[in-house]
Amino acid sequence: MLLYLLRRIVSAISVVLVAIIASFGLFYLAPTDPAGVVCGPKCTPERHAEITANLHLDDPMIQQIFTYVQGLVAGRTYTSAGVTIECAAPCLGYSYILGQPVTTLMAQALPVTVSIVSGSAIAFLLIGTLTGVIAARRRGTSADRAMVGGTLVLGAVPYFVVALMVALYIAPATGLRAEYLPFLDNPVAWALGLLAPWLTLGLVNAGPYTRYARASMIESLGEDYVRTARAKGISERRVVYRHGLRAAVTPLATLFGMDVAFALSGTIFTESIFGLPGLGQLTLRAFAQYDQPVLMGGVLLGATVLVVMNLIVDVMYTILDPRVRLR
Repeated sequence: MLLYLLRRIVSAISVVLVAIIASFGLFYLAPTDPAGVVCGPKCTPERHAEITANLHLDDPMIQQIFTYVQGLVAGRTYTSAGVTIECAAPCLGYSYILGQPVTTLMAQALPVTVSIVSGSAIAFLLIGTLTGVIAARRRGTSADRAMVGGTLVLGAVPYFVVALMVALYIAPATGLRAEYLPFLDNPVAWALGLLAPWLTLGLVNAGPYTRYARASMIESLGEDYVRTARAKGISERRVVYRHGLRAAVTPLATLFGMDVAFALSGTIFTESIFGLPGLGQLTLRAFAQYDQPVLMGGVLLGATVLVVMNLIVDVMYTILDPRVRLR
């Protein structure tokens, strides 16, 4: 297993490096003036020259990429309006528009996004798995058809429409005001402020888990070891939730890991609609302001989260299913 993990780590690093090269080429090596875009329409020649020197835009392409990667490992030094700014490793660049290192901006926004994603992930996993198990146990009944049909209808509605309805009508009517408060300051207020986005994301994203859990449970409950457990007189609850469910949740691990990774790197709609200052809001603002360092930092963070979650899912397989061996 150790050799497998080492191979996967090397593979993950190579994927992140490819993402760096691709995003670097997109943002800095395209036939545009990166310094002019970063500086803005009212850029002075002195400011333009300062940004060009700080971003090493006059260096060869390979040297520019090497300098950026070096900043991720050892940090970098920037100069803005004659002031020297130290960007500690991992340095994702410096936003001349917002006047702060990209790492600092993302560190401020990341707790908001992580809070949204963690709560909604628990919600859609529990709701989807529970309804899928109930539908499997009542296969062919009206309850089964209602649950599966409900997930299909809810999944057919665009997410932003559901989120807008909740933010404009349901949340004000129920007193659920969406706001972010630090968890350590007041855990209860933190949870109440994020309850509306949690439930919205949870209900919308629970549909695939309901259908996957239902299909996996139907297959698991038909296996020989389940019939043997029933023949031994084990209670139906124990057969379903200890024997059948353990095998049924294994296919959900991949779906859950990838959903969490994509949610971490793509909560733009949720944060914009509910007014939460997370990574989605930061990326959307950077796109509107042509803040290329922030956009590139977001791409790099998203690629890193995806490869890390992929690795975690592979390791989880050995825990959920003892028959799986990593080689």
